[in-house]
Amino acid sequence: MTDDTNHRHGLSRRRVLGGLGAIGVASAGAGIGTTAYFSDEESFEENSLTAGELDLKLDYKATYAGGPGRLEEINGWYSEDGPGEPFDVEEVEDGTYLIGEVPDVDSGDLWEDEVQNTDLCAADLGLINGDEIPVFTLEDVKPGDSGEVTVSLHICDNPAWMYMNGELTANDENTVTEPEASSNDENNDISDSEIEGDGELADAIQTKLWYDENCNNVHDGGGQEQRDRPLCIQLVIDSSGSIGSSTMADVRSAAKEFAGQFLPEDEGEETDNMVGVVDFESSADPVQSLTDSLSDVESAIDGLTSGGSTNIANGINVGQSGDDGESGLLDCPGGKDRIMVVFTDGQDSSDSTGEGDAAKAAGTTIYAIGVGGADMEQLEGFVGEGYDSSSGEEEPEIDPQNYIFPGTGETSIDQLFSQVSETIAGDETVIKEGSLAETMAALENGIALDGDRSSEEMDPFVGGMTHCLGFEWELPEDVGNEVQTDSVGFDLGFYALQSRHNDQPPANPFDGNFTDDNGLPSGGNSTNATN
Repeated sequence: MTDDTNHRHGLSRRRVLGGLGAIGVASAGAGIGTTAYFSDEESFEENSLTAGELDLKLDYKATYAGGPGRLEEINGWYSEDGPGEPFDVEEVEDGTYLIGEVPDVDSGDLWEDEVQNTDLCAADLGLINGDEIPVFTLEDVKPGDSGEVTVSLHICDNPAWMYMNGELTANDENTVTEPEASSNDENNDISDSEIEGDGELADAIQTKLWYDENCNNVHDGGGQEQRDRPLCIQLVIDSSGSIGSSTMADVRSAAKEFAGQFLPEDEGEETDNMVGVVDFESSADPVQSLTDSLSDVESAIDGLTSGGSTNIANGINVGQSGDDGESGLLDCPGGKDRIMVVFTDGQDSSDSTGEGDAAKAAGTTIYAIGVGGADMEQLEGFVGEGYDSSSGEEEPEIDPQNYIFPGTGETSIDQLFSQVSETIAGDETVIKEGSLAETMAALENGIALDGDRSSEEMDPFVGGMTHCLGFEWELPEDVGNEVQTDSVGFDLGFYALQSRHNDQPPANPFDGNFTDDNGLPSGGNSTNATN
Protein backbone atom coordinates (compact mmCIF):
# COMPACT_ATOMS: atom_id res chain seq x y z
CA MET A 1 0.00 0.00 0.00
CA THR A 2 1.15 3.55 -0.60
CA ASP A 3 2.43 5.73 2.21
CA ASP A 4 0.35 8.58 0.81
CA THR A 5 -2.54 8.06 3.15
CA ASN A 6 -4.50 11.15 2.23
CA HIS A 7 -4.95 9.93 -1.38
CA ARG A 8 -5.25 13.41 -2.79
CA HIS A 9 -4.79 14.06 -6.49
CA GLY A 10 -2.37 16.70 -7.75
CA LEU A 11 1.00 17.95 -6.55
CA SER A 12 0.39 17.67 -2.81
CA ARG A 13 3.32 18.19 -0.41
CA ARG A 14 5.58 19.26 -3.27
CA ARG A 15 7.74 22.41 -3.20
CA VAL A 16 7.88 24.26 -6.51
CA LEU A 17 10.66 26.81 -7.16
CA GLY A 18 9.74 29.32 -9.84
CA GLY A 19 10.95 32.71 -11.07
CA LEU A 20 14.48 31.91 -9.99
CA GLY A 21 16.86 34.81 -10.87
CA ALA A 22 20.44 35.93 -10.23
CA ILE A 23 22.04 39.35 -10.82
CA GLY A 24 25.76 40.03 -10.41
CA VAL A 25 26.91 43.67 -9.82
CA ALA A 26 30.44 45.11 -9.60
CA SER A 27 31.37 48.78 -9.13
CA ALA A 28 34.53 50.86 -9.24
CA GLY A 29 35.44 54.56 -9.10
CA ALA A 30 36.10 56.13 -12.51
CA GLY A 31 37.23 59.68 -11.70
CA ILE A 32 36.31 62.19 -9.06
CA GLY A 33 32.61 62.70 -8.76
CA THR A 34 31.90 60.11 -11.41
CA THR A 35 30.64 56.60 -10.78
CA ALA A 36 30.27 53.92 -13.43
CA TYR A 37 28.88 50.38 -13.03
CA PHE A 38 29.86 47.17 -14.71
CA SER A 39 26.76 45.01 -14.85
CA ASP A 40 25.82 41.56 -15.91
CA GLU A 41 22.47 39.83 -15.74
CA GLU A 42 21.19 36.29 -16.11
CA SER A 43 17.73 35.08 -15.27
CA PHE A 44 15.38 32.17 -15.51
CA GLU A 45 12.08 33.68 -16.55
CA GLU A 46 8.56 32.70 -17.53
CA ASN A 47 8.76 29.41 -15.71
CA SER A 48 5.73 27.21 -16.14
CA LEU A 49 4.36 24.05 -14.60
CA THR A 50 1.32 22.40 -16.16
CA ALA A 51 -0.49 19.63 -14.32
CA GLY A 52 -0.78 16.40 -16.28
CA GLU A 53 -4.07 14.95 -17.38
CA LEU A 54 -5.80 11.98 -15.83
CA ASP A 55 -9.13 11.45 -17.51
CA LEU A 56 -11.09 8.23 -17.75
CA LYS A 57 -13.30 7.95 -20.83
CA LEU A 58 -15.56 5.08 -21.84
CA ASP A 59 -17.17 3.75 -24.95
CA TYR A 60 -19.45 0.72 -25.17
CA LYS A 61 -21.37 -1.63 -27.42
CA ALA A 62 -24.48 -3.38 -26.06
CA THR A 63 -26.62 -6.11 -27.60
CA TYR A 64 -29.82 -7.88 -26.57
CA ALA A 65 -30.77 -11.37 -27.78
CA GLY A 66 -34.50 -11.24 -27.29
CA GLY A 67 -35.93 -13.21 -30.20
CA PRO A 68 -36.81 -12.27 -33.82
CA GLY A 69 -39.52 -9.89 -34.98
CA ARG A 70 -39.24 -7.41 -32.09
CA LEU A 71 -37.34 -4.52 -33.69
CA GLU A 72 -40.21 -2.02 -33.51
CA GLU A 73 -41.03 -2.96 -29.92
CA ILE A 74 -37.44 -2.74 -28.68
CA ASN A 75 -36.77 0.43 -30.65
CA GLY A 76 -39.66 2.01 -28.76
CA TRP A 77 -37.87 1.40 -25.47
CA TYR A 78 -34.89 3.39 -26.78
CA SER A 79 -36.84 6.22 -28.42
CA GLU A 80 -37.08 9.79 -27.13
CA ASP A 81 -40.24 8.75 -25.27
CA GLY A 82 -38.92 5.41 -24.01
CA PRO A 83 -37.16 4.61 -20.75
CA GLY A 84 -33.80 3.82 -22.40
CA GLU A 85 -31.03 6.04 -23.72
CA PRO A 86 -32.29 7.27 -27.17
CA PHE A 87 -30.80 5.06 -29.86
CA ASP A 88 -31.82 3.71 -33.27
CA VAL A 89 -31.98 0.00 -32.47
CA GLU A 90 -30.68 -2.30 -35.20
CA GLU A 91 -31.28 -6.04 -35.62
CA VAL A 92 -27.69 -7.19 -36.27
CA GLU A 93 -28.52 -10.90 -36.35
CA ASP A 94 -31.79 -12.80 -36.37
CA GLY A 95 -33.24 -12.02 -32.95
CA THR A 96 -30.19 -10.09 -31.72
CA TYR A 97 -30.40 -6.30 -31.46
CA LEU A 98 -27.80 -3.56 -31.13
CA ILE A 99 -29.34 -1.42 -28.38
CA GLY A 100 -26.53 1.01 -27.65
CA GLU A 101 -23.17 2.11 -28.99
CA VAL A 102 -20.87 5.01 -28.19
CA PRO A 103 -19.61 6.37 -30.52
CA ASP A 104 -22.98 5.99 -32.24
CA VAL A 105 -23.17 3.70 -35.29
CA ASP A 106 -24.92 6.53 -37.15
CA SER A 107 -21.72 8.59 -36.93
CA GLY A 108 -19.91 6.79 -39.74
CA ASP A 109 -19.25 3.42 -38.10
CA LEU A 110 -17.10 5.05 -35.45
CA TRP A 111 -16.96 1.87 -33.39
CA GLU A 112 -15.04 0.13 -36.15
CA ASP A 113 -13.13 3.12 -37.51
CA GLU A 114 -12.43 5.60 -34.72
CA VAL A 115 -12.37 3.65 -31.46
CA GLN A 116 -9.26 1.90 -32.75
CA ASN A 117 -7.68 5.24 -33.74
CA THR A 118 -4.58 6.02 -31.71
CA ASP A 119 -5.95 9.42 -30.63
CA LEU A 120 -8.23 7.75 -28.13
CA CYS A 121 -8.84 10.84 -26.04
CA ALA A 122 -9.65 13.33 -28.79
CA ALA A 123 -12.40 15.67 -27.69
CA ASP A 124 -14.40 15.15 -30.88
CA LEU A 125 -14.43 11.36 -30.58
CA GLY A 126 -17.62 11.53 -28.55
CA LEU A 127 -16.76 9.02 -25.81
CA ILE A 128 -18.56 8.93 -22.48
CA ASN A 129 -16.94 11.48 -20.20
CA GLY A 130 -18.70 12.28 -16.95
CA ASP A 131 -22.08 11.00 -18.15
CA GLU A 132 -24.32 8.58 -16.29
CA ILE A 133 -26.39 6.53 -18.71
CA PRO A 134 -28.31 3.25 -18.71
CA VAL A 135 -27.05 0.50 -21.01
CA PHE A 136 -29.87 -2.02 -20.58
CA THR A 137 -33.46 -0.84 -20.19
CA LEU A 138 -35.56 -3.87 -21.12
CA GLU A 139 -39.23 -4.27 -20.35
CA ASP A 140 -40.22 -7.75 -21.52
CA VAL A 141 -37.47 -10.21 -20.66
CA LYS A 142 -38.32 -13.90 -21.00
CA PRO A 143 -36.46 -17.12 -20.15
CA GLY A 144 -33.83 -17.69 -22.83
CA ASP A 145 -33.11 -13.98 -23.33
CA SER A 146 -29.61 -12.64 -22.87
CA GLY A 147 -27.58 -9.47 -23.28
CA GLU A 148 -23.97 -8.33 -23.44
CA VAL A 149 -22.08 -5.07 -23.16
CA THR A 150 -18.40 -4.51 -23.86
CA VAL A 151 -17.05 -1.40 -22.17
CA SER A 152 -13.79 0.11 -23.43
CA LEU A 153 -11.68 1.98 -20.90
CA HIS A 154 -9.40 4.79 -22.06
CA ILE A 155 -6.93 6.42 -19.70
CA CYS A 156 -5.83 9.78 -21.05
CA ASP A 157 -2.18 10.68 -20.45
CA ASN A 158 -0.98 9.30 -17.11
CA PRO A 159 -1.06 5.61 -16.07
CA ALA A 160 -3.68 4.83 -13.45
CA TRP A 161 -4.89 2.15 -11.11
CA MET A 162 -8.39 1.12 -12.09
CA TYR A 163 -11.27 0.08 -9.87
CA MET A 164 -14.79 -1.14 -10.56
CA ASN A 165 -17.85 -1.39 -8.41
CA GLY A 166 -21.44 -2.46 -8.77
CA GLU A 167 -24.63 -2.35 -6.81
CA LEU A 168 -28.03 -4.02 -6.98
CA THR A 169 -30.28 -0.97 -6.75
CA ALA A 170 -33.63 -2.74 -7.07
CA ASN A 171 -34.92 -6.28 -6.70
CA ASP A 172 -38.67 -5.98 -6.70
CA GLU A 173 -41.43 -8.54 -6.60
CA ASN A 174 -43.99 -6.06 -8.01
CA THR A 175 -47.32 -7.79 -8.67
CA VAL A 176 -47.88 -11.56 -8.51
CA THR A 177 -49.74 -13.28 -11.35
CA GLU A 178 -51.74 -16.48 -10.98
CA PRO A 179 -49.08 -18.69 -12.65
CA GLU A 180 -46.37 -16.97 -10.60
CA ALA A 181 -48.21 -17.64 -7.34
CA SER A 182 -48.60 -21.31 -8.38
CA SER A 183 -44.87 -21.77 -8.81
CA ASN A 184 -43.11 -23.89 -6.17
CA ASP A 185 -40.38 -21.22 -5.95
CA GLU A 186 -42.79 -18.34 -5.25
CA ASN A 187 -43.71 -17.40 -1.67
CA ASN A 188 -46.43 -14.85 -2.39
CA ASP A 189 -50.14 -15.01 -3.12
CA ILE A 190 -51.80 -13.52 -6.19
CA SER A 191 -51.76 -9.72 -6.05
CA ASP A 192 -52.72 -7.06 -8.59
CA SER A 193 -51.08 -4.44 -6.38
CA GLU A 194 -47.36 -4.05 -5.89
CA ILE A 195 -46.12 -5.87 -2.83
CA GLU A 196 -43.00 -5.35 -0.76
CA GLY A 197 -40.14 -7.80 -0.78
CA ASP A 198 -37.41 -9.08 -3.01
CA GLY A 199 -38.24 -10.88 -6.20
CA GLU A 200 -36.54 -13.94 -7.66
CA LEU A 201 -35.16 -12.33 -10.82
CA ALA A 202 -31.79 -11.22 -9.42
CA ASP A 203 -31.06 -14.76 -8.27
CA ALA A 204 -32.25 -16.27 -11.54
CA ILE A 205 -30.24 -14.10 -13.96
CA GLN A 206 -26.76 -15.54 -14.58
CA THR A 207 -23.87 -13.17 -15.31
CA LYS A 208 -20.23 -13.18 -16.35
CA LEU A 209 -17.70 -10.32 -16.14
CA TRP A 210 -14.35 -10.71 -17.93
CA TYR A 211 -11.39 -8.94 -19.56
CA ASP A 212 -12.37 -8.84 -23.24
CA GLU A 213 -8.84 -8.66 -24.64
CA ASN A 214 -9.81 -8.23 -28.30
CA CYS A 215 -12.98 -6.22 -27.58
CA ASN A 216 -15.16 -8.58 -29.64
CA ASN A 217 -18.14 -8.78 -27.26
CA VAL A 218 -17.51 -12.52 -26.77
CA HIS A 219 -15.80 -14.36 -23.92
CA ASP A 220 -12.97 -16.38 -25.46
CA GLY A 221 -12.40 -18.92 -22.71
CA GLY A 222 -10.92 -22.34 -22.26
CA GLY A 223 -7.23 -21.48 -22.26
CA GLN A 224 -4.19 -22.80 -24.08
CA GLU A 225 -4.44 -26.23 -22.47
CA GLN A 226 -7.87 -26.71 -24.06
CA ARG A 227 -6.95 -25.64 -27.62
CA ASP A 228 -7.56 -28.28 -30.26
CA ARG A 229 -4.18 -27.64 -31.91
CA PRO A 230 -0.76 -26.35 -30.81
CA LEU A 231 0.69 -23.16 -32.28
CA CYS A 232 3.41 -21.90 -34.58
CA ILE A 233 3.81 -18.18 -33.81
CA GLN A 234 6.00 -15.86 -35.86
CA LEU A 235 6.94 -12.57 -34.20
CA VAL A 236 7.52 -10.02 -36.99
CA ILE A 237 9.10 -6.98 -35.34
CA ASP A 238 9.73 -3.52 -36.80
CA SER A 239 13.37 -2.54 -36.28
CA SER A 240 13.35 0.61 -38.45
CA GLY A 241 15.13 3.80 -37.49
CA SER A 242 12.00 5.41 -36.04
CA ILE A 243 12.23 3.00 -33.12
CA GLY A 244 14.68 4.56 -30.69
CA SER A 245 16.84 2.68 -28.24
CA SER A 246 14.43 3.07 -25.31
CA THR A 247 11.47 1.91 -27.40
CA MET A 248 13.43 -1.05 -28.71
CA ALA A 249 14.29 -1.99 -25.13
CA ASP A 250 10.56 -2.02 -24.32
CA VAL A 251 9.85 -4.08 -27.44
CA ARG A 252 12.51 -6.65 -26.53
CA SER A 253 11.15 -6.97 -22.99
CA ALA A 254 7.53 -7.29 -24.16
CA ALA A 255 8.35 -9.76 -26.94
CA LYS A 256 10.27 -12.03 -24.55
CA GLU A 257 7.40 -11.93 -22.08
CA PHE A 258 5.06 -12.80 -24.95
CA ALA A 259 7.18 -15.80 -26.02
CA GLY A 260 7.22 -17.01 -22.42
CA GLN A 261 3.43 -17.34 -22.51
CA PHE A 262 3.73 -20.11 -25.13
CA LEU A 263 7.11 -21.76 -24.49
CA PRO A 264 8.17 -23.32 -21.17
CA GLU A 265 11.00 -21.72 -19.23
CA ASP A 266 12.33 -25.15 -18.36
CA GLU A 267 14.06 -26.45 -21.50
CA GLY A 268 13.40 -30.00 -20.30
CA GLU A 269 9.64 -29.47 -20.34
CA GLU A 270 8.04 -30.63 -23.59
CA THR A 271 5.75 -28.39 -25.63
CA ASP A 272 4.13 -28.65 -29.04
CA ASN A 273 4.22 -24.87 -29.54
CA MET A 274 6.90 -23.16 -31.61
CA VAL A 275 7.93 -19.49 -31.86
CA GLY A 276 10.09 -17.72 -34.46
CA VAL A 277 11.39 -14.15 -34.83
CA VAL A 278 11.71 -11.93 -37.91
CA ASP A 279 12.94 -8.35 -37.79
CA PHE A 280 12.27 -5.94 -40.63
CA GLU A 281 13.09 -2.44 -41.80
CA SER A 282 13.62 -1.86 -45.54
CA SER A 283 14.54 -5.55 -45.74
CA ALA A 284 13.60 -8.44 -43.46
CA ASP A 285 15.71 -11.08 -41.70
CA PRO A 286 14.58 -14.30 -40.02
CA VAL A 287 16.69 -14.02 -36.87
CA GLN A 288 15.23 -17.17 -35.31
CA SER A 289 13.57 -20.12 -37.04
CA LEU A 290 10.51 -21.66 -35.46
CA THR A 291 11.67 -23.40 -32.31
CA ASP A 292 10.40 -24.73 -29.00
CA SER A 293 13.41 -23.28 -27.14
CA LEU A 294 12.51 -20.18 -25.16
CA SER A 295 16.17 -19.35 -24.53
CA ASP A 296 16.91 -19.34 -28.28
CA VAL A 297 13.96 -17.04 -28.92
CA GLU A 298 15.00 -14.69 -26.12
CA SER A 299 18.58 -14.55 -27.44
CA ALA A 300 17.31 -13.64 -30.89
CA ILE A 301 15.09 -10.91 -29.47
CA ASP A 302 17.95 -9.53 -27.37
CA GLY A 303 19.93 -9.05 -30.58
CA LEU A 304 17.38 -6.74 -32.21
CA THR A 305 18.59 -3.23 -33.06
CA SER A 306 16.98 -0.40 -35.02
CA GLY A 307 17.80 1.38 -38.28
CA GLY A 308 16.46 1.85 -41.82
CA SER A 309 13.00 2.47 -43.24
CA THR A 310 9.74 0.56 -42.74
CA ASN A 311 8.63 -2.21 -45.10
CA ILE A 312 5.99 -4.33 -43.41
CA ALA A 313 5.35 -6.24 -46.63
CA ASN A 314 8.87 -7.71 -46.53
CA GLY A 315 8.40 -8.66 -42.90
CA ILE A 316 5.15 -10.51 -43.59
CA ASN A 317 6.61 -12.25 -46.64
CA VAL A 318 9.70 -13.49 -44.80
CA GLY A 319 7.66 -14.40 -41.73
CA GLN A 320 5.46 -16.57 -43.89
CA SER A 321 7.96 -17.99 -46.38
CA GLY A 322 11.31 -17.78 -44.60
CA ASP A 323 14.64 -16.74 -46.11
CA ASP A 324 18.37 -17.60 -46.08
CA GLY A 325 17.70 -21.18 -45.02
CA GLU A 326 15.61 -20.08 -42.03
CA SER A 327 12.07 -21.43 -41.85
CA GLY A 328 8.85 -19.44 -42.02
CA LEU A 329 5.30 -20.30 -41.10
CA LEU A 330 4.92 -22.33 -44.30
CA ASP A 331 7.40 -24.76 -42.73
CA CYS A 332 5.28 -25.11 -39.59
CA PRO A 333 4.71 -28.84 -38.96
CA GLY A 334 1.25 -30.17 -39.73
CA GLY A 335 -1.39 -30.16 -37.03
CA LYS A 336 -0.43 -26.72 -35.68
CA ASP A 337 -2.19 -23.37 -36.11
CA ARG A 338 -0.13 -20.67 -37.85
CA ILE A 339 -0.16 -17.23 -36.24
CA MET A 340 1.78 -14.09 -37.11
CA VAL A 341 2.12 -11.09 -34.78
CA VAL A 342 3.36 -7.92 -36.50
CA PHE A 343 4.67 -5.01 -34.41
CA THR A 344 5.28 -1.60 -36.01
CA ASP A 345 5.46 2.08 -35.16
CA GLY A 346 5.49 3.39 -38.72
CA GLN A 347 3.88 3.45 -42.14
CA ASP A 348 4.70 0.88 -44.79
CA SER A 349 6.75 2.11 -47.72
CA SER A 350 4.79 -0.29 -49.93
CA ASP A 351 1.37 -1.97 -49.94
CA SER A 352 1.40 -4.93 -47.55
CA THR A 353 -2.18 -6.04 -48.29
CA GLY A 354 -1.14 -8.57 -50.90
CA GLU A 355 1.40 -10.28 -48.64
CA GLY A 356 -1.19 -10.37 -45.87
CA ASP A 357 -3.83 -11.89 -48.14
CA ALA A 358 -1.38 -14.55 -49.36
CA ALA A 359 -0.44 -15.50 -45.80
CA LYS A 360 -4.09 -15.70 -44.73
CA ALA A 361 -4.97 -17.77 -47.80
CA ALA A 362 -2.33 -20.26 -46.62
CA GLY A 363 -4.07 -20.49 -43.24
CA THR A 364 -2.10 -17.91 -41.20
CA THR A 365 -3.97 -15.65 -38.79
CA ILE A 366 -2.36 -12.21 -38.48
CA TYR A 367 -2.49 -9.81 -35.52
CA ALA A 368 -0.97 -6.32 -35.55
CA ILE A 369 0.32 -4.10 -32.75
CA GLY A 370 0.58 -0.48 -33.86
CA VAL A 371 2.08 2.34 -31.82
CA GLY A 372 3.26 5.89 -32.48
CA GLY A 373 3.00 6.66 -36.19
CA ALA A 374 1.51 3.33 -37.25
CA ASP A 375 -1.11 3.68 -39.99
CA MET A 376 -4.28 1.90 -38.85
CA GLU A 377 -5.65 1.67 -42.40
CA GLN A 378 -2.50 -0.12 -43.53
CA LEU A 379 -2.79 -2.54 -40.63
CA GLU A 380 -6.40 -3.23 -41.53
CA GLY A 381 -5.23 -4.18 -45.01
CA PHE A 382 -3.35 -7.29 -43.89
CA VAL A 383 -4.77 -8.46 -40.55
CA GLY A 384 -7.39 -11.13 -40.13
CA GLU A 385 -8.29 -14.76 -39.80
CA GLY A 386 -6.56 -17.32 -42.00
CA TYR A 387 -8.39 -19.74 -44.29
CA ASP A 388 -7.49 -22.61 -46.62
CA SER A 389 -7.88 -21.32 -50.17
CA SER A 390 -6.83 -24.66 -51.69
CA SER A 391 -9.99 -26.29 -50.36
CA GLY A 392 -12.23 -23.70 -51.96
CA GLU A 393 -12.99 -22.14 -48.58
CA GLU A 394 -14.16 -18.56 -48.91
CA GLU A 395 -12.22 -15.79 -47.24
CA PRO A 396 -13.94 -15.14 -43.90
CA GLU A 397 -15.53 -11.80 -43.11
CA ILE A 398 -13.54 -10.32 -40.27
CA ASP A 399 -13.77 -7.29 -38.04
CA PRO A 400 -10.31 -5.66 -38.15
CA GLN A 401 -10.66 -4.31 -34.63
CA ASN A 402 -10.42 -7.87 -33.30
CA TYR A 403 -6.92 -8.19 -34.77
CA ILE A 404 -5.45 -4.69 -34.34
CA PHE A 405 -4.11 -3.54 -30.97
CA PRO A 406 -3.20 0.18 -31.06
CA GLY A 407 -1.37 2.38 -28.56
CA THR A 408 0.08 5.87 -28.59
CA GLY A 409 3.61 5.16 -27.41
CA GLU A 410 6.21 2.97 -25.80
CA THR A 411 4.52 2.92 -22.38
CA SER A 412 1.74 0.76 -23.82
CA ILE A 413 3.94 -1.79 -25.65
CA ASP A 414 4.12 -4.31 -22.82
CA GLN A 415 0.37 -4.35 -22.23
CA LEU A 416 -0.38 -4.49 -25.97
CA PHE A 417 1.74 -7.63 -26.37
CA SER A 418 -0.04 -8.99 -23.31
CA GLN A 419 -3.47 -8.38 -24.86
CA VAL A 420 -2.43 -10.24 -28.01
CA SER A 421 -1.00 -13.20 -26.07
CA GLU A 422 -4.18 -13.52 -24.03
CA THR A 423 -6.28 -13.32 -27.21
CA ILE A 424 -4.24 -15.97 -29.01
CA ALA A 425 -4.28 -18.27 -26.00
CA GLY A 426 -8.06 -17.96 -25.86
CA ASP A 427 -7.76 -17.42 -22.16
CA GLU A 428 -9.63 -14.22 -21.35
CA THR A 429 -9.71 -13.93 -17.58
CA VAL A 430 -13.09 -14.09 -15.87
CA ILE A 431 -13.38 -11.53 -13.08
CA LYS A 432 -16.65 -12.79 -11.65
CA GLU A 433 -19.51 -15.08 -12.66
CA GLY A 434 -22.65 -16.18 -10.89
CA SER A 435 -26.12 -14.83 -10.36
CA LEU A 436 -26.73 -11.11 -10.79
CA ALA A 437 -27.27 -10.86 -7.04
CA GLU A 438 -23.94 -12.61 -6.34
CA THR A 439 -21.99 -10.52 -8.86
CA MET A 440 -23.34 -7.22 -7.56
CA ALA A 441 -22.63 -8.31 -3.97
CA ALA A 442 -19.01 -9.05 -4.96
CA LEU A 443 -18.69 -5.64 -6.63
CA GLU A 444 -20.49 -3.63 -3.96
CA ASN A 445 -17.32 -2.67 -2.08
CA GLY A 446 -15.30 -2.33 -5.27
CA ILE A 447 -12.56 -4.45 -6.81
CA ALA A 448 -9.17 -3.55 -8.29
CA LEU A 449 -8.72 -4.22 -12.01
CA ASP A 450 -5.46 -5.53 -13.48
CA GLY A 451 -3.83 -3.66 -16.34
CA ASP A 452 -1.72 -6.65 -17.45
CA ARG A 453 -3.40 -10.01 -17.19
CA SER A 454 -0.37 -11.99 -18.41
CA SER A 455 1.76 -11.12 -15.38
CA GLU A 456 1.33 -12.34 -11.84
CA GLU A 457 1.50 -8.85 -10.35
CA MET A 458 -1.29 -6.29 -10.24
CA ASP A 459 -0.45 -3.58 -12.77
CA PRO A 460 -1.86 -0.11 -13.49
CA PHE A 461 -3.50 0.71 -16.81
CA VAL A 462 -1.20 2.66 -19.09
CA GLY A 463 -2.48 5.68 -20.98
CA GLY A 464 -3.20 5.84 -24.67
CA MET A 465 -4.58 2.36 -25.33
CA THR A 466 -7.85 0.47 -25.14
CA HIS A 467 -8.77 -2.02 -22.43
CA CYS A 468 -12.14 -3.78 -22.69
CA LEU A 469 -14.35 -5.45 -20.12
CA GLY A 470 -17.22 -7.70 -21.14
CA PHE A 471 -20.38 -8.17 -19.08
CA GLU A 472 -23.08 -10.61 -20.14
CA TRP A 473 -26.32 -11.74 -18.55
CA GLU A 474 -28.77 -14.52 -19.33
CA LEU A 475 -32.14 -15.54 -17.98
CA PRO A 476 -31.86 -19.34 -18.40
CA GLU A 477 -34.53 -21.20 -20.34
CA ASP A 478 -35.31 -23.45 -17.39
CA VAL A 479 -36.36 -20.55 -15.16
CA GLY A 480 -40.02 -20.86 -14.26
CA ASN A 481 -43.00 -18.63 -13.56
CA GLU A 482 -41.58 -17.40 -10.25
CA VAL A 483 -39.86 -14.47 -12.01
CA GLN A 484 -42.93 -13.13 -13.77
CA THR A 485 -43.31 -9.32 -13.32
CA ASP A 486 -40.17 -9.19 -11.12
CA SER A 487 -37.72 -6.41 -11.90
CA VAL A 488 -34.12 -5.63 -11.04
CA GLY A 489 -31.88 -2.60 -11.33
CA PHE A 490 -28.12 -2.34 -10.96
CA ASP A 491 -25.26 0.14 -11.38
CA LEU A 492 -21.72 -0.35 -12.63
CA GLY A 493 -19.01 2.22 -11.92
CA PHE A 494 -15.32 2.77 -12.68
CA TYR A 495 -12.69 4.86 -10.98
CA ALA A 496 -9.15 5.79 -12.03
CA LEU A 497 -6.38 6.88 -9.63
CA GLN A 498 -2.93 8.00 -10.78
CA SER A 499 -0.25 5.35 -10.34
CA ARG A 500 2.73 7.71 -10.26
CA HIS A 501 3.78 8.08 -6.58
CA ASN A 502 1.46 5.12 -5.91
CA ASP A 503 3.75 2.17 -6.67
CA GLN A 504 1.28 -0.28 -5.19
CA PRO A 505 -2.51 -0.25 -5.52
CA PRO A 506 -3.75 2.23 -2.90
CA ALA A 507 -6.80 1.87 -0.72
CA ASN A 508 -9.93 0.84 -2.56
CA PRO A 509 -11.84 4.07 -3.36
CA PHE A 510 -15.18 2.25 -3.09
CA ASP A 511 -14.64 0.70 0.36
CA GLY A 512 -15.99 3.68 2.31
CA ASN A 513 -12.62 4.67 3.80
CA PHE A 514 -11.32 6.60 0.80
CA THR A 515 -11.47 10.40 0.92
CA ASP A 516 -11.18 12.57 -2.16
CA ASP A 517 -11.74 16.33 -2.14
CA ASN A 518 -13.06 16.09 -5.69
CA GLY A 519 -15.64 13.44 -4.79
CA LEU A 520 -15.94 10.01 -6.32
CA PRO A 521 -17.19 10.05 -9.91
CA SER A 522 -19.89 7.48 -10.42
CA GLY A 523 -19.00 6.85 -14.07
CA GLY A 524 -21.77 4.29 -13.82
CA ASN A 525 -24.59 2.80 -15.78
CA SER A 526 -28.02 2.58 -14.21
CA THR A 527 -29.38 -0.62 -15.66
CA ASN A 528 -32.90 -2.00 -15.48
CA ALA A 529 -34.51 -5.19 -16.73
CA THR A 530 -38.18 -5.89 -16.25
CA ASN A 531 -39.79 -9.21 -17.02
